[in-house]
Amino acid sequence: MATDISFCVVSFLLSSFFFLHSYSQESQPLPSSEREALEIIIGGGTSDYAPAPSPSEYDNPPADCPPPPPPPCPPPPPPPTPTTRLDRARIVLLKFATTVDDPKGFTRNWKGPNPCTYNGVKCDNYPNSNERAVSGLDFNPAAFSGRNGSSLSLSGILGIPELTFFHANSNNFTGLIPSQITKYDYFFELDLSNNKLQADFPMEILSAKKLVFLDLRFNRFTGPLPSQLFEMDLDIIFVNNNLFCQSLPSNFGSTPARFLTFANNKFTGPIPCSIGQASKTLTEVLFLGNQFSGCLPYEIGFLQKATVFDVSDNSLTGPIPQSFACLGNIRFLNLANNKFYGSVPESVCDLPGIRSDGNLSLSGNYFTEVGPKCKKLIKSRVLDVSKNCIPWLPNQRSKEECGAFLSCVKPCANAKSLNYVPCQRKWSSMAEKTVSPPPTPVTYESLNPNPRPHRLLL
Repeated sequence: MATDISFCVVSFLLSSFFFLHSYSQESQPLPSSEREALEIIIGGGTSDYAPAPSPSEYDNPPADCPPPPPPPCPPPPPPPTPTTRLDRARIVLLKFATTVDDPKGFTRNWKGPNPCTYNGVKCDNYPNSNERAVSGLDFNPAAFSGRNGSSLSLSGILGIPELTFFHANSNNFTGLIPSQITKYDYFFELDLSNNKLQADFPMEILSAKKLVFLDLRFNRFTGPLPSQLFEMDLDIIFVNNNLFCQSLPSNFGSTPARFLTFANNKFTGPIPCSIGQASKTLTEVLFLGNQFSGCLPYEIGFLQKATVFDVSDNSLTGPIPQSFACLGNIRFLNLANNKFYGSVPESVCDLPGIRSDGNLSLSGNYFTEVGPKCKKLIKSRVLDVSKNCIPWLPNQRSKEECGAFLSCVKPCANAKSLNYVPCQRKWSSMAEKTVSPPPTPVTYESLNPNPRPHRLLL
């Protein structure tokens, strides 16, 4: 019985299939396969078959969908290229101000379009034109340091090609001196004193042909001074209070500089005999606080314009050269704390610049005798001979100390030349010469790390 029912059901379904198949050929497309047809009939499908939606239905999304985002804004146009010298300098200055810690508010007024009103900025007309330009920067002593403890480079702030001077005493600049300054047409003065610079002598400076003022004091430069430095047309060379060492170059006397300070370094060897070649220009020279040795060259007597000569606190020895009698303009002569010996020349004590409220310091040596003219200067406190070996004067070394030293004295290699007096014919007229009170020396001010007048103010 069950078999008969199953057979009837199958027969009915097959009859329905053939009926629907013949009808679909006239009214609608055929399914893609017989399997699809069977799925429709047997698999429980529906006769309401819906085709896939056309692409046009996606062109208009439902109203509740958010609109697409707008396109991004175009980038802003580049800033206009600076057209004037002042504009270009202002950009350099303002960029520099963003890189420094400024504890004194030095750059507080660096605002507005005119950099000539900024603190420490000097302007002038550029040569051969009426165009204004930043001609100098005076940062003495701004105490600048790098922002948030970073290093403070010179390369950025020295990017103003119209500069004639850069004074940056008592700041915290580090690194190298940029070579770009050597290409500037009118760059005359460079003061980097009392900063944090440390390296060998900056050789870039040697190419700065217009430079006349060089101040590198109170840094940590090391090594020897290059001989090329003394071939430059410099008026002032201040390199004191560094770590420079070795001997001064043999062409030392070639320098046309008027003011030289080599004080408080680690120089060794003798004072170069070429110093006499600087007779027409050299006015003040400080060798104090080094390790110079040997005897003084007689050529020092050729320094007819010298007003200051200081070799104190070294290891120099020998008698005072008789040629010192020719230092007609000397006002301050300091040979203290060395190993000089012998008699103090009367001609030195009779120099007009010394007699007229000058200063002659010979303390801390091994001199054994002074004459009447020197005694007069001792009484007037112009001459200091304390801690020597002069028997009848107070405040001298002990006999034992003097005897131990004098028993080991070796003659100078240039002993014969020490008696030479190149100006002997002029001595009588020079001894009668009277002079006005001495001015304050320029070079001694350089021993103070704080700012001092520069060449433009001398």
